[in-house]
Amino acid sequence: MDSAPEVVAVGHAIVDVLAPSEDSLVASFGLEKGTMTLVDEDQAEKIYASLGPATEASGGSAANTAACLASLGASVVFVGKVGDDGLGRVFIHDIRAAGVRFEVEPARGGPGTGRCLVMVTPDAEKTMCTNLGVGALLSPDDVDVDAIGAATVVYIEGYLCGKPETDPAVERAVSVARDRGTLVAFSGSDPSWVDLKRSALDALLDRVDILFANDAEACGLAGVDNVEAALTTLSRRCPTVAVTLGSRGSVVATGSQVVSVPAASVSRVVDTTGAGDSFAAGFLYGVVRDLGPEASARLGALAAAEIVSHLGARPLTRLSDLIGGERLGGS
Repeated sequence: MDSAPEVVAVGHAIVDVLAPSEDSLVASFGLEKGTMTLVDEDQAEKIYASLGPATEASGGSAANTAACLASLGASVVFVGKVGDDGLGRVFIHDIRAAGVRFEVEPARGGPGTGRCLVMVTPDAEKTMCTNLGVGALLSPDDVDVDAIGAATVVYIEGYLCGKPETDPAVERAVSVARDRGTLVAFSGSDPSWVDLKRSALDALLDRVDILFANDAEACGLAGVDNVEAALTTLSRRCPTVAVTLGSRGSVVATGSQVVSVPAASVSRVVDTTGAGDSFAAGFLYGVVRDLGPEASARLGALAAAEIVSHLGARPLTRLSDLIGGERLGGS
């Protein structure tokens, strides 16, 4: 293994297909705007055929976080699975070009590389239809236990949890981290996924050190209807809980301490795809640099502001350049 990584991110390897779309198109497929829906290959083809001009970009929740972390200057390994196909080669090129170490061998035969069809409506909200492809077959053998054992944090996307095919890989990653003293960070990923897989996600929470969720995910995980109650409930189980609130910023609970951090300013919100992923990256960068929860949340806000200012979930500007002169502490 090369030099020890600071963060190992584990998730689905996906290539995003992003297309500006009207609300009526989203509704025509019976989709709830702003959520992620898993679709089979036939459904993916029908939706793809209905889209207008689109932009392809490597994505996947944890992979986006990994790319943003590398852009901030952290050393990162990504664990995910691609097929030996065109989209797989796109993904491998992009993740490595972003400065992330990616060493899982492409799968030959079987499903192809996963793709996510992202319909971006005029209000910048995104509705995602995802065909996971071979990424849904990530196995314990694909998990880099040496990298996890050497890292400060292993970050796991919630989309891997609650699925018989990938639960063993999640279990191996978490078990290795707990045995080796590596922090376990976890993302709720999507409100509909939380609703669908609540029992599986709940079973994992007591082994999580840093929980990321938006307000809807936090309420779903806690089984309550407001963020304050969710923070109270979840912080009893996870040492650090970071909840994003969109334009209202974020709130972080560490034990009995709660801090609120405003969103970073952005001239125009173009696409919210990856906002939560980039927030997690900024926050985790603060964690590996021992900056404290408030400064970490401010880094998360800065990273998210860059991501939402353009189409796509990967940074167009080196994030380390954006944080150089910023004041990250409280007032």
